[in-house]
Amino acid sequence: MIYRVVDAIIEKIDPTVTAAEAHGMATGMLCIDEKTESMVWLNEMFQDTIELLEEDRQLLVSLFEQTQELINGDEFAFDLLLLDNDADLEQRIAALRNWSKGFLLGVGYSTSETKWPGETREIIKDIVEFSKMDIDGDEDDEEIENALMEIQEYLRAAVMLFKVEFNISDDEKVLH
Repeated sequence: MIYRVVDAIIEKIDPTVTAAEAHGMATGMLCIDEKTESMVWLNEMFQDTIELLEEDRQLLVSLFEQTQELINGDEFAFDLLLLDNDADLEQRIAALRNWSKGFLLGVGYSTSETKWPGETREIIKDIVEFSKMDIDGDEDDEEIENALMEIQEYLRAAVMLFKVEFNISDDEKVLH
């Protein structure tokens, strides 16, 4: 599973960062600027202290470039890098929370917008809430599973909306 491999690589450099958070950061950066380079992401994620084995660096660069292709592609093939559904529910919630935090970091790194286009301001507020989510002991696992799936789909759609809103050409802005 790619998540666990990426997580192990990142943990060697910075145990406070997870694969989900790193992917969220890459996604946020790419939504704002689709031409962001992988080294910008790696430098920001590891604060310029990259001591990666070449094989590990290549895997992370490949993940970034694949994410870039999926975000920029015409099909809706992008997906969040999260734990598989057979992982512990609490770990999956933590991964989704970390992905949301990473996305916010990536967006914040890439833009200093004070006027957010379209619905992006409301979406950011939602993602901030997702970055704080936790399990309420009163809910059953099925309810939580359904909520997780809905949040993942919401985030996938949000990524596409951000990509479109922040990468509209000046000619297209006139038509909006």
